[in-house]
This record gives sequence, C-alpha cells and structure tokens, in this order.
Amino acid sequence: MAADLMGGEPIIVAARRTPIGTAAHAFKAVPVDRLAGPVIGALARDVACLGAPIEDVVLGNCMGPGGNLARVSALGAGLGEAVPGVTVDRQCGSGLAAILLAGQAVRSEEMDLVIAGGAESASTAPLRVHRGRAGEPGVPYERAPFAPEGHPDPDMGAAAEALAAACGVDRDRQDRYACASHAKAVAARAAGRFGEEIVPIAGRAEDQRPRLLRPASLSRLPAAFVPGGSVTAGNSSPVSDGAAAVVLVSERLRAAAGLPGLRLRAGAVVGCDPALPGWGPVPAVRRLLGRTGVSMERITAVEIVEAFAAQTLAVTDALGLDPLGADRDRVCADGGALALGHPWGATGAVVVTRLFTRLVRSGAPPGTLGLAMAAVGGGLGVAALFEVV
Repeated sequence: MAADLMGGEPIIVAARRTPIGTAAHAFKAVPVDRLAGPVIGALARDVACLGAPIEDVVLGNCMGPGGNLARVSALGAGLGEAVPGVTVDRQCGSGLAAILLAGQAVRSEEMDLVIAGGAESASTAPLRVHRGRAGEPGVPYERAPFAPEGHPDPDMGAAAEALAAACGVDRDRQDRYACASHAKAVAARAAGRFGEEIVPIAGRAEDQRPRLLRPASLSRLPAAFVPGGSVTAGNSSPVSDGAAAVVLVSERLRAAAGLPGLRLRAGAVVGCDPALPGWGPVPAVRRLLGRTGVSMERITAVEIVEAFAAQTLAVTDALGLDPLGADRDRVCADGGALALGHPWGATGAVVVTRLFTRLVRSGAPPGTLGLAMAAVGGGLGVAALFEVV
C-alpha cells in the first residue's frame, strides 16, 4: 500500500510563464487565453517525452471573460478536444490554489498528468455592470465584493495600510524592500535566470517592469491609498498581465522517465479576518508546517506574492524571516511581484515557477525544501510546501 501511495505523489516536472507586462502596456491587446495558451503549449512540448496524455488543465483567473478560460486556452494550445479544463477563483491565490487542486487529483490517483496554473489580463478584462431596471442603464462597478454586507471589505491598498499599522511596518522598511525586490530582479534578468521559464509573447521575451530604484526617489512619493499613510505606488505591486503554469505528474510516471522535479508535500488554504487579508499567509504557513512537522529553518527557498511591501514584511516578520537581512537570498531571491508585476489570477503560479527554477533548474539536491504563499482578498491565505526529488 505504501508503494502505491508513493506512486501517486504529485510531482512538478515542468514550469513555464509568460513575461509579465504592466496593464495597458506590453500586452494591452492580448486576451487572457492568448496569454495562457502559449504557456500550456510549451509545457505540453516539455513533457511530450513522457508519452502520457494530458488529462486536465486547471487555471486560476479573477477578472476574465468567463467561458471556462482553462478549456478555451487548452483548445487554443492545440491539446485536442478530449482535454477538459476547469477555471478556479481564489482571487490572488488562484494560481497556487489551482496547483493544489491538480495535486489532489494526482494524489488520489484519478489522474497522472495535469497542467495547472493561472492567467490574468487586466488590460482586456471586461467591464462589470450591475443590471439596471427595465429601461435603465446598467451601473458599472470596479470589483465584486470580497465579503458580504456587514463584514469588512477593504480595498487592497487600504488593507495593506491597516496591516502595516497593526504590525508596525514603517515606510522606510517598505521602501527598502521595494528597492531590494527590483535590484534582485534586475540582477536575475541580467544573469539569465528567467530565460528557461519564460515563453515569449507578442515578441517580448523579458519582463517589462524591473528597474533599479533610488531610495531617495521612493521617499518622495505620496501615500497612494490613505492620506498620510506609508503605502505608495513605489512600494506596491502594479496591476499586470501574465500567465504561468506547471505540469504535475504522478511519482510513478516521473520515476519511469527519470526526471527531476518538485514534489508537492502539502498545501493549506485558510481564512482570516477580512479586514486584514494580507495576514492570510501566516496561519496558512503555520498550519502547513504543523501538519508536515517541518520547521521554517529547514526551508531553503521561500516565495511570497509581494502584493505590497507592507504586507510582505508583516508576514515575514511573523514567520521569523528577515528578507532585508539574513534571509535576503532566501526570500524571493530573484525579486517578486513588486518588481515583476502582479497578474492576479496567475501570480500564485508565478511563485511556484520561480521555485522550480531556483531549485530544480539550478540543480538543488534531493530533499531541498521550498515554500510558496499568497494572501487573498476577503481574508484567505494559501501556502504550499515542495521538495526536490
């Protein structure tokens, strides 16, 4: 029985993403399925050597046109009409949640090979309108509620500001962290560390946004969301377009092919106070580590969705990590969403793709552990623990 269970363990054997573009810029005319399709197609080619059929595509998405993006993208990628597809929405945790769902399908031995990730095109997402009464025009709205009436439902910028105040994360640390994220991403791009994971889109093969920032310039930016606050455009991630996905296979299939990969040890999805949604990764990671018996000290690579520097620092402080000091090369070692961009439905899959490059493509030894996590509007946290095999 133990051998059978091990044979069904989910292993990531390939990971790809698009370059990430700032909304209304690099990919302003590229629909979301045209971002996801090339990534799915590249992954299908990456694992063609396995000789196994792709049994499903699971994609996270927040703001797209509907119509089951995963199915539309799979057909557009040329996978064939037999591959179904399902689209999930956990807001900014959607891409990571999609990977966890695919992992469950593999672990249960219902499937042997699944592509999972996420995609978002803020540039082409449809406008949303509440239907008016007969003869009256509809009323546009920016986003759906993250919580029902009677519960806190802050916008994400204001929520980051509240978390910074609650956790004592000051403006100087936020700006220094943002500068560090950009500097890491610029260095990684120059060293070619993004090259193998990127699938070119619309003639672009590099992320649009990373650039060297000057602390003095950041310090002059005004508060973006709350008057007199500490969260600014400079220490917040930009609204972005992009897609990312991975291939999960059973250990049985991976071992037969002799491929290296990342074993999905465990995942956790939790709820938290919707007034402080950025706190979600903390209870998610604590639950994950408690279930697996793994200590934070054993984890070599940590990737967190850097929606805001304030939120990232509040979470890392609570988890005993120092990304501006001793853990600089451990937490988002090549930069994160502050520098690369934050395509909502995709960003959780981007951090897993980054872990795959940092650990598998770099040749980390078997047993090396990696952690991915994301905060979610409405008060959720998503986390996943991976191990090199």
